[in-house]
Amino acid sequence: MDVLIQSPFAEIAALLVMAAAVGLVGILLRQPLIVSFIAVGLIAGPSALDLVHADEQIAFLAELGIAVLLFLVGIKLDVKLIRSLGAVSLLTGLGQVAFTSFFGYLIGLALGLGHTTSLYVAVALTFSSTIIIVKLLSDKREIDSLHGQIALGFLIVQDLVVVLAMIVLSAIGIGAATEGAGGHGGGSVLTVLVSGIAMVALVVLFVRFVATPLTERLARAPELLVIFAIAQAAMFAAIGDAVGLGKEVGGLLAGVSLASTPYRETIAARLAPLRDFLLLFFFIALGATLDLSLLGAHVTGAIIFSLFVLIGNPLIVLAIMGAMGYRKRTGFLAGLTVAQISEFSLIFIAMGVSLGHVRDDALGLVTMVGLVTIAASTYMITYSHHLYAWCEPLLGLFERRGTPREPSEAGAHEVTGHKVIIFGLGRFGTAIGLRLQRRGIRVLGVDFNPLAVRRWRELGLEAEFGDGTDPEFISELPMSHAEWLVSTVPSHVTGLSQEDPRTTLLQLARSAGFGGRIAVSSHHASDTETMFKAGADMVLEPFQDAADRAVELLCGARKEERTVIPLIESEAREAS
Repeated sequence: MDVLIQSPFAEIAALLVMAAAVGLVGILLRQPLIVSFIAVGLIAGPSALDLVHADEQIAFLAELGIAVLLFLVGIKLDVKLIRSLGAVSLLTGLGQVAFTSFFGYLIGLALGLGHTTSLYVAVALTFSSTIIIVKLLSDKREIDSLHGQIALGFLIVQDLVVVLAMIVLSAIGIGAATEGAGGHGGGSVLTVLVSGIAMVALVVLFVRFVATPLTERLARAPELLVIFAIAQAAMFAAIGDAVGLGKEVGGLLAGVSLASTPYRETIAARLAPLRDFLLLFFFIALGATLDLSLLGAHVTGAIIFSLFVLIGNPLIVLAIMGAMGYRKRTGFLAGLTVAQISEFSLIFIAMGVSLGHVRDDALGLVTMVGLVTIAASTYMITYSHHLYAWCEPLLGLFERRGTPREPSEAGAHEVTGHKVIIFGLGRFGTAIGLRLQRRGIRVLGVDFNPLAVRRWRELGLEAEFGDGTDPEFISELPMSHAEWLVSTVPSHVTGLSQEDPRTTLLQLARSAGFGGRIAVSSHHASDTETMFKAGADMVLEPFQDAADRAVELLCGARKEERTVIPLIESEAREAS
């Protein structure tokens, strides 16, 4: 192998081929790419194939990847977004960080890691992977659910903690380096502080006077906008490294400088694939530095910390949200999203190693915890509803009577005597609800997106917040007078989750004793027969039904008649 791979180009090409192959295996096993990339580093490292020798080139790509990663974190930290964080996200995020750090520190001391190493490991355990969580929740179509929105909120809080932790580490590192050289550490920390203030002032001026007009001009050539964003990240990272703040903080400030522009989403979307590509080399470099023969000494510690993250972190979130008045199901589903550590955990420990605060074996320990928790939590989040069904009898301790903070308990209408209950309050569900209401039929809408529930109530329709796949919620619905249950929720079959919410609703409604008729929507002809076999009394095909109605209008309309009815136009505006 060494004969064939004699140049850095050939080495990196071989690593890319290996990453693609191992990544494919990981996808088949339903694992995030971060697990596959670390595995590539271990396989290519000195403990296995020993392919990694282009250290400088790989280190450069890894550092650029970290700068781009922090740039994309910064570009999401818009001031308006931070202000919009609700109390539950803020308190849950800070509470989870505090409790995880405290108990993680105690566990580290009990394992004999030492005060500094225990503190580093404990802080690293508080960070969860935003990339993985957003991907999994999006695949399950739960990103807009209440627990999804709360999870995203406290992930932003975690990102802010990451930023503060890295700034503190950078300042401490410069001070320690100066003291080691015979200088005065306090003066260097002051210099770093002044440099940081100067960079922040530069960012503020750039945002105030330059960012928006400059990006508007650059956006005329999208390729140039992307190049500018990469240049901004690299330039700020280089400046941050030069003044002692570090490449990480510099890259973050570069992102913040563009966070208020109208093109931040475009920039983030264009740079995401580049981030993933460059981070591959960070994980390869990380895996290549680990000596597998030495990791055996940390197996016990890795198991204990992994169980703490997989079980302890969700329980912490569940307890905090329960104390704030949320249902145990909402707290449980939100808590599962913190049942893993993130790429930032590894970057944080790597910074500690570079500063000489912790040894390489601490990095190996956290990497093992990362592999275990990321792999296990992927399945936990994917099959969260099944997991909740198993654990539900044990979770009564975490729910206050009345769950006052749930949207369904805060201002809901009296929910009795409805003839039709509609699940899914999107455009199709809203259009059906408005037409039924105009015919004098009382309708109740159900959705797990609080914004959709609010929109329905603003239209004068009655709505409840809830999940149609939650057995407890379905059993409590007022279905005794209902003649129809209508599901307008489409099937979203993904590679991770094969659960069809329509089938689940059919089963739960019948199990709860509903004796009326059930209609479900289908966007594919092949789905229709499946839904009938599952017990549906009617299958609505929106596209086919709309086409039939359009043909009727086209064939029956006279030349002078309008073919769009004003009432339908107004309904469309209301539904959107």
